[in-house]
Amino acid sequence: MFNIEKYYEKKNAKKRKSYNKTLREIRNICKETACCAKAGDLKEYFRFFHVTGKLILKLAALERQLNQNYFRKRSFQQLARENKSLFREILSKNYRKSFANPTYCMSIFGEPTGQLFSYFYCLYRQYIGLAFHHLVFKMEKYNRLFVSVYRYIGSNTIEYEKLKKLITDPQRMNKVEEYVRIFKTQFDPDYRHIRDIPEKTDLTDLRYLFRYGKYITDNEINTARFLLKYPIQKLRKLSNQIVNAYITGSIVNNTDISKKSTVLFMYNIGQELLARELINNLKKRKLEASVTQVHSANPNKQFSYDHRFDDALYLDKSYTKHFERDFDLAGQKCKKMAARCSGIVVLEQFGEPTFIPENKRGYITFAPEQRELFQMHQNNVMQIQEKYVSRRNITFTIISLPSPEVGKNFEKIFEDILEINMLETEVYEPIQQIIINTLDKARYVHIKGKGRNRTDITVQMQKLKHPSKHTNFMNCGADVNIPLGEVYTTPQLKGTQGILHFQEIYLRGLKFSDLTLTFNDGYIVNYNCKNFKSRKDNKKYVAENLLFPHQTLPMGEFAIGTNTLAYVIARKHNIISILPALIIEKMGPHFAIGDTCFAMCEDKPVFNKLDKKEVVARDNEKTVLRKTKMHEEYTQKHQDITLPYESIQFITAVTQNGAKIDIIRNERFVLKGTEFLNEPFKKKR
Repeated sequence: MFNIEKYYEKKNAKKRKSYNKTLREIRNICKETACCAKAGDLKEYFRFFHVTGKLILKLAALERQLNQNYFRKRSFQQLARENKSLFREILSKNYRKSFANPTYCMSIFGEPTGQLFSYFYCLYRQYIGLAFHHLVFKMEKYNRLFVSVYRYIGSNTIEYEKLKKLITDPQRMNKVEEYVRIFKTQFDPDYRHIRDIPEKTDLTDLRYLFRYGKYITDNEINTARFLLKYPIQKLRKLSNQIVNAYITGSIVNNTDISKKSTVLFMYNIGQELLARELINNLKKRKLEASVTQVHSANPNKQFSYDHRFDDALYLDKSYTKHFERDFDLAGQKCKKMAARCSGIVVLEQFGEPTFIPENKRGYITFAPEQRELFQMHQNNVMQIQEKYVSRRNITFTIISLPSPEVGKNFEKIFEDILEINMLETEVYEPIQQIIINTLDKARYVHIKGKGRNRTDITVQMQKLKHPSKHTNFMNCGADVNIPLGEVYTTPQLKGTQGILHFQEIYLRGLKFSDLTLTFNDGYIVNYNCKNFKSRKDNKKYVAENLLFPHQTLPMGEFAIGTNTLAYVIARKHNIISILPALIIEKMGPHFAIGDTCFAMCEDKPVFNKLDKKEVVARDNEKTVLRKTKMHEEYTQKHQDITLPYESIQFITAVTQNGAKIDIIRNERFVLKGTEFLNEPFKKKR
C-alpha cells in the first residue's frame, strides 16, 4: 500500500520543529481562554479561540494516530462513531450555533467581522483532510496564522481591515510548491494514496470507507454493500461500456490519445468495486488511472451554500496576479506529467434529497468590481490550463448511477438506470440522423410550451454553406456522455429570442420554481423565479446561482434529447427532480446557457460517424471573439436546462422558404422514421 506519511516525510520534517512549537502555543492559548467570562469585552473572542484551538489540537492528535494500524485495530462501529464526531458540528441541528455559520458569527461579532471570523474558523475545519493526508507542513502554516491572529486580538484595538489582511494574507503568499503538489496528486499515477483503496484494499471489510477522511453516511455504506452483492459479470459489462465509450469519444471528437498514458478518474465513496473494474479495464488499454477526487455525502449543503463566495474576502488584483503567476510556474514544472493525460472518466451518483437553501442575510458577496475581476481571472486561469492540459488533446466520459438515497425502490431503479446506460448507439444514431437531416434545412427552430408552460422561443440556426458535406448538429451516441440520446448544435445568437419557462426545475442541486429566462439576440435580457416572496430576492437567487459572475449569458447550445426510455423510467419512479443533468438533458429539448459544447476546441474539425459530414456549428458570435478580443470569448459556464416532453406543444423546423416541419408535436416525435422513439410511451413498465 502507498504510504502517504512517507511521501510527505521530507516536507514535514522541515516544519516539524516549528509545528510542535505552534501546538505548544495553542495549548497555552486554550488554557488562557478557558475562562471566557473573565475576559471582559474580549469574552466572545476568547471563546472563539478556545473552541478553535481545541479543534486544532484534536485534529493534530488524530494526524499522529493515523496509520494502517489505526484502521486495523478499530471496529467498524468505532470508526463510524469517530467519523461522525468529526462532522457533527456542521450537521443541520448543530450548525445553528457553530462558528462555521456566518449568521451565528455575525450575531456575536457583528457584520462584517462575524463573516470574517466564520471564514477564519472554516480554515481549521479543513484540518480533517490535512490530517488524513498527513499534510503537517500545511497545518504548521495555519497554526502560525492562528497564533498571530490571537496575539493581534489580545494586544490591539481591533480594526477590521487590518484583521482581514492578517487573516487572508496566506492567500497571497508564494504557492508554486503547493500547486506543484496538486498537479502531482492529479496527474502522477505513482501517487496512489486514493487509488490503492479500490485497487488493493479488501473491499469486503467496509472499514476501508473511513480511510478517505470524508463524511460517511448510510448512503456510502449501503452503496458498498449493494455492489458487493451485485453480479460481478454485470459490473464488468458496465465497466466495458464506460471504457469503450471513453475510447469511442476520443475518435468522435477527433482526439488522438494513442500516445497518452494516464486518465484522471473520479468516483463516489461506496463505488469502489466498480472503480476497481474500471481501473483494471483501463490498464488493458494501456492507460493508468490517476484517482484525483472522490466524493461523499455533503454533511450540510447550507454550510457550503453560505460560504460559496468566501473568495470575495481576498479577491483583488494582487491575489489574482500571484495566483496566475504561481499556477503557471507550477504548470511549467509539471508539464511533462500533465502532457501524458488522455482525459477524464467520472462516475457520478444521484439520489440525495433536493436542497432548497435558506434565504439568509449576511453571507459574503462579491462587489461589482470583483465580479469583473473574477471573470477575467477565470479566463486567465483557463488559458494557463490550456497550455498544459489542452481540451483539444483530451477526451472524457461521464456516467451517473443511483445511490440508495434514491428511495425504497433503489435496486429496481438501479437496474432501470443500468438499462438506460447500456442502450446501443447503433439503434439510436440512424434515427437521430433523420432528425438532423430535417434540422439542417431549418432557418430557425420554434419551440412552444404546452398547457401552463409559457415557453415560446425561436432558436436561429447557422447557415450551411455546403449542406452536402456540412451539418449543424452533432449526432450523439454512448460516448463522452452516457446515456446516449441527443442531437445538439451551437445556435446563432442573432435572431434567437423569446421566453424559456420551467415550472419546476433543479439545477446544480438547487430548486427553481417558475424559472423564466427571456432572450434577445441570444442573450438573457430578463430573468426571474418564484422561490421567495420578494421579487428582489428571486432575481438575486437566479443571478447568484445561474449567472454569476456575469450580468447575462448567451445561449451556447440547443439540443433535442431522444432518450424517451429514460423519461418514461424517470416518471415511473418519480425521480425527475433528483436526476442529474447528464440524464435529464436526454429527456427533451435542452438549452445550455454559457459556453458552447465546443469551447476551446472550435478550430478542431469533428465529424458525425454516419454521414461523415463535418459539424461546422462550433462557433457563435461570442466565441469568435477569441480571434479579436481575447478574454471576452468564454464565460466558464455551461448550464443545461431541459424542458420535459410533457411541457412541449411543438418543436418545429422552419425552413428558408417558410415551410414548417414538426419534429415533436404534443409530446411525441412525428418525423417519419422516428416512430421507435415513441415506443417507451406505449409500454407499461
